[in-house]
Amino acid sequence: MTDLATILAIILVWGVLSKPLDRRGITSAIVFTVAGFLVGAKVLGLLDVPAESEVAQRVTEVALVLLLFSDATRLDLGALRHELGWPSRLLLIGLPLTLLAGTGVGVLVFPGMALASVFLLSTMLCPTDAALGQRVVTDASVPARVRQALDVEGGLNDGIAVPFFLVALDLANAELTTGVTWAVVQNAAEQLGWGLGAGLAAGLAGGLLFRAADRRGWISGEWRQIIPLAIALLAYAAAVTLGGSGFIAAFVGGLVFGAVSRQRGSAITVFTEETGGLLAAFTWIGFGALALTLAIPHITWRVVLYALLSLTVVRMLPVAVAMIRQGLRLPTLAFIGWFGPRGLASVVFALLVLERGVPEEQTLLATVIVTVALSVVLHGLTSVPLVDAYHRWYEGHAEAHPSAAEAVSTTVPRRRRQLTGADLERLRQDARHD
Repeated sequence: MTDLATILAIILVWGVLSKPLDRRGITSAIVFTVAGFLVGAKVLGLLDVPAESEVAQRVTEVALVLLLFSDATRLDLGALRHELGWPSRLLLIGLPLTLLAGTGVGVLVFPGMALASVFLLSTMLCPTDAALGQRVVTDASVPARVRQALDVEGGLNDGIAVPFFLVALDLANAELTTGVTWAVVQNAAEQLGWGLGAGLAAGLAGGLLFRAADRRGWISGEWRQIIPLAIALLAYAAAVTLGGSGFIAAFVGGLVFGAVSRQRGSAITVFTEETGGLLAAFTWIGFGALALTLAIPHITWRVVLYALLSLTVVRMLPVAVAMIRQGLRLPTLAFIGWFGPRGLASVVFALLVLERGVPEEQTLLATVIVTVALSVVLHGLTSVPLVDAYHRWYEGHAEAHPSAAEAVSTTVPRRRRQLTGADLERLRQDARHD
């Protein structure tokens, strides 16, 4: 019980100091990762996390699933159909180019590493984490269109990366029995197809049932919060059981549930989101305690160089290419390119590699861990000053150019973890219901 008590004490300390720290750009992920490192077995010895744990993998996956689902419920599906230009470019052009750029840089930085392992490394670090970049995607001072593009990209790209990761994992272990192209197509069809199907089914059925029951007053107060959580987990479990991507299922399920239930942007996903946040806290503490300790003996200048390039060149150049002829100015390209943090999805991939074992595993894991750790710190600490600087530039640019691409109005999700007076009143009514 010492491990659990240590984790809960860390969460308690963050909770009571969260508001002043967050205003200064010191995010929960930074605090939890640093605290996890300090209480880990190699420092204070208060927390001992097993190196290979299916529980750790599931906790990380479920945390990401719940955050993806709650984020997606706030998106306007009808409006999004007409505003897919930027997100689709980031996903369909930027993501493949990021995979190629990561592989190319890996070949140069790790000249002795097998090409299959380099490609595996690139797939592990190509998805971004919308949860780590929440300050950017929820700050009203950032143009709505920019926020929406980053939010949708972060919600879908980890699921899209899964087929490439699975193929790369088989290649690295020499377990692939078919051609690479066919393997990618087959895995993509399974992951995307079953993921979309499970998300659509769970979101549609859950949304229709919720709306019908809610109209008749059949749902007691506390179950208004529990039902969305159950739908998110149902979408995830169904997709994984069928061989699809649980991440895509969660995001699609949230989109469909929000639209069908007509509860988009309401307070009913507060419990789902906060549960995801709590599980994410466990993940980041464990990451600090275990992952950083595992990585330190294997950190070299090549590992650090690749991590820095992954967060800059490998991300920012593909974004610039994907946004060609979209009318974006350099500050916007740099802003979107920089705020592609690596987080929970990369941690999940690292745990899978640790479980399966691959050649050059230690270098791969050390590189992923260092990249994620740098992302947690750098993206967290730069969010406040860079959002302020970008806002100042945008105000002048939009005033001088009212028809600028960044100034186009769009529908964005409600600010994360901020309830309106109507939301609070509805929660009070729900608590008194029946």
